[in-house]
Amino acid sequence: MSGRLMIRNATLPDGRVGVDLLLQDGRIAAVGAALPAPDGIETLDAAGWLLSPPFVDAHFHMDATLSYGLPRVNASGTLLEGIALWGELKPLLTQEALVERALAYCDWAVARGIGAIRSHVDVCDPRLLAVEALLQVRERVKPYLDLQLVAFPQDGVLRSPGALANLKRALDLGVDVVGGIPHFERTMADGAQSVKLLCELAAERGLRVDMHCDESDDPLSRHVETLAFETQRLGLQGRVTGSHLTSMHSMDNYYVSKLIPLLAEAQLHAVANPLINITLQGRHDSYPRRRGMTRVPELLAAGVNVAFGHDCVLDPWYSGGSGDMLEVASMGLHVAQMTGLAAMRQCFDAVTVNAARVLGLAGYSLEVGARADMVLLQARSPEEAIRLRAARLAVVRGGRIVARGVPATMTLDLPGRPSSVDFTRHPPR
Repeated sequence: MSGRLMIRNATLPDGRVGVDLLLQDGRIAAVGAALPAPDGIETLDAAGWLLSPPFVDAHFHMDATLSYGLPRVNASGTLLEGIALWGELKPLLTQEALVERALAYCDWAVARGIGAIRSHVDVCDPRLLAVEALLQVRERVKPYLDLQLVAFPQDGVLRSPGALANLKRALDLGVDVVGGIPHFERTMADGAQSVKLLCELAAERGLRVDMHCDESDDPLSRHVETLAFETQRLGLQGRVTGSHLTSMHSMDNYYVSKLIPLLAEAQLHAVANPLINITLQGRHDSYPRRRGMTRVPELLAAGVNVAFGHDCVLDPWYSGGSGDMLEVASMGLHVAQMTGLAAMRQCFDAVTVNAARVLGLAGYSLEVGARADMVLLQARSPEEAIRLRAARLAVVRGGRIVARGVPATMTLDLPGRPSSVDFTRHPPR
């Protein structure tokens, strides 16, 4: 599904302005100023707006998405009730409904400028209904969306009978990544054992690892330390991700001063899920109430690659969301208090280049030879895109426009005042 397209007068995330890009044969063929256009090629005038590589969601649960209210609503709003509610829902699932909801969400994602999603899929149901459904969805959306699947033992790979065998069956069927949830095993020792077992399985099969790790307010939940150790022992550096890591928010500062260098040394990726972490964590606190999100600025300062994920949209754990990675970046910015210019750009990177690195995406950039995938945003800079939740003016896949939007405007009827509002323009100082 590749096309030929000339994009004129774009602003790039690195600050370059007035840039043209020639897209053909699914790749970026040329980048520069005033590029000559081949005869008959379609042209998109970026009008100075921000052109970015597509958004990447580094952590999602597509098997549960859009199931909010089935069979009931999470009354406490806690992680554990969400897990229990998902357990109630699993026997009622059908493959047809799973596929329908996942495809609907993929439409949302593409319209929001997402080009790739890593989705965890529960393997504790011996029917593997969700696995088979999402494998089908992965093939159907391949022309316009990269969907990477993680074999996720939601109920614990050791705690849930048959989970390890189911996980191996899911990998045999073509699931891409080995997942785990060590803090949900019955004991701390079982959690550590599950990390060792699953990392060994990934090493044997040459696969990546992505663990739900220490998604807890418990400062003694320290399985990411074991994950870093196993990564080093098995030579998995750069291929392992610790997702959530919310216990780090509650850990003693001295211990964290030891832990973060270990993660950096192991070249571990970290994924925070700002919308969900701020919603689910701290539920047992009165006041002061913990924010729960992991230590993003400190991890970045140590050289750890940190990405953000959406995690949930309208499911047993979260009653909101719309597939907007700029909303995710904005929440991350606020929760981590990353309000400086460089820090805001790091939040934009967390839903673009850093997330692409987590997934191991090849050809992800706006340079010559990269994939001709990108999104045009109604903003002049990455930080303005976050501030405005910028409108998506065009989404490009393989050099072909697959989604179009219109600029966001508001007309006013105020005496003696302008008739429209432009949120991208600052008043004179």
